Amino acid sequence: MKRHLAVALVLAAAFAPRLSAQSDSRIYQISSMLSGAYEGATPGNHLTLRLSSVTLEPARPYDQFLSVSGTFEKDNVVQQGVIRLETQGKDVYFTYIPHFNSQVTALSNDAGRFTERELSSACAFVMNPQGDGFVGNTLGSTTCALAMRGAIGKWSVEIEPGSLRVRNVDSGETLRFKKTSKE
Repeated sequence: MKRHLAVALVLAAAFAPRLSAQSDSRIYQISSMLSGAYEGATPGNHLTLRLSSVTLEPARPYDQFLSVSGTFEKDNVVQQGVIRLETQGKDVYFTYIPHFNSQVTALSNDAGRFTERELSSACAFVMNPQGDGFVGNTLGSTTCALAMRGAIGKWSVEIEPGSLRVRNVDSGETLRFKKTSKE
């Protein structure tokens, strides 16, 4: 029994740095793919997304500040918040925390301060490698409806070099964005 435990500890010690390095590499890949400006590329989608690195805490170097503005169909949209990428074992955990105060920007002192309502409205899911990028799915129902206006149901977030897609898994409704510049 002690021998099996010793072998298990040695194997865990040998592979743990690889898992951590692999997760850190994935966080870096996702963060660098996200960073930049995007324009809506689907009919009726006249939205501009801007994602820029923001250092809110030294231990979280891959945080991104997201701002969305423009029109979708006939609705004016202004939204902003923080995307936090974290390691959970071998997975990358993606959390979007909205800022409901439109005056908060990436340069604001309050960029890293959230109200209780903003924190409880956060939307989180795991990102996994797929093709040349990454994909993650929300849990469904109304989980992310407050964080991402109108995101009722299960949605997938698909990130590839040069593009970003948000798709309703049930209806197939898709918002495509093309990257127009890097940060």
